[in-house]
Amino acid sequence: MADLKTTYMGLELKNPVIAGSSNLTGSIDKIKELEDNGISAVVLKSIFEEQISMEIGSIGQDAMSHTEGYDYISQYTKHFNLEKYLNLIKESKSGTDIPVIASINCVADGEWVSFAEKITSAGADALELNLFLLPGDFKKEPEAIEKIYFDIIKAVSEKTNIPVSIKISSYFTSLANTIFRFSLSGIKGMVLFNRFYQPDIDLEKMEVIASDIYSTPRENSHSLRWIGMLSENVKCDLATSTGVHEGEDVLKNILVGAKAVQIVSTLYKNGPEYAKKIITDLNDLMDKKSFSSISEITGKLSQGNISNPEIFERVQFMKYYANS
Repeated sequence: MADLKTTYMGLELKNPVIAGSSNLTGSIDKIKELEDNGISAVVLKSIFEEQISMEIGSIGQDAMSHTEGYDYISQYTKHFNLEKYLNLIKESKSGTDIPVIASINCVADGEWVSFAEKITSAGADALELNLFLLPGDFKKEPEAIEKIYFDIIKAVSEKTNIPVSIKISSYFTSLANTIFRFSLSGIKGMVLFNRFYQPDIDLEKMEVIASDIYSTPRENSHSLRWIGMLSENVKCDLATSTGVHEGEDVLKNILVGAKAVQIVSTLYKNGPEYAKKIITDLNDLMDKKSFSSISEITGKLSQGNISNPEIFERVQFMKYYANS
C-alpha cells in the first residue's frame, strides 16, 4: 500500500484530498462526516464580506433614518456572523483531528485584517483568502487591480502567524508572471483556480439564469496545465481546485506538481462517502503503477521533468488536424 501522506503549507496531511470551501464544511457534523470518510483537511465555508453587507442592508432598512440604530445593527450583524464563524473553527478543532483552514472572501483589506486576527486566535491551522475582483471596469488599469490583491495579502499576512494561502482565478493579464509574484509575497500556498457563478439564458422564459453550478472533470485540464507549467518555479505550494472528481484526477494533479487537491462538486453529486472511494482508488492506482509514496511522484510530470515540455504551452490543434 502506497504512502499517501503529504504536506501543504507546512500542514501534515494523511493524504492529498482536501474538502474545499462549501456548505459541506459549514457545520461540525458535516466536517466530522468528511473526516470519517478519509478527508485529510477542510477549508471551512467562506465568510463573505458581500453577504454580511447584504444582511446588514436587509436588517437595517427601518433604521436607515436613525444613524445610531443603523450603526448598532451593522456592528451587531458583523459581530454575530464573525462569532458564529469563530465558534465553527473552535468546534472543528476540538471535534476533529484534521487541519482546519479558515476561508474569507476579501474585497477590501479593512475588516478582513481584523477578521484574520480573530480567526488566528480561534485556533485555525491556516487561512485561505478567497480573492477575486471581476475585471469588468474598462477604465481601471490592470496594475491597479493587481495592486489591490497584493495590498490585501500584505495587510492580512502582517496580522497573522498562521500559513496564508490565496485562491485565485485565471483572469490576469499575464497569469504566469502574476502567479510567480504572488508566490513571492510571503504566502505559503495558492489554489488554482476559483470557480465562479456563471450566467446562462433560459430561452423559454427569456431570463438570465445560473449556469451549471457543479464542475465537470473536463474543467480540470485548465488547472492541470498551469500547475504543470508553474509548480517548479513558484515559491509556495500549489493546490488544485475545480474538476477533481475521481482518484485518477487526484493522481494526475499530483504528477504535475500539486501538493494537494480540493474537492467539492463530486461530494455534492455523490455524497461525503465518495471521498473514501476517491482515496481508495488513488491508492490502488499508485500500487498498480508501483508508486511507493506521494512525495516520490509529486511533480514527476511537470513541465521541467518531461521530454516534450512544450506540450503544456500548446494551445492550437493544427498539429492534430493538419492531415484530416
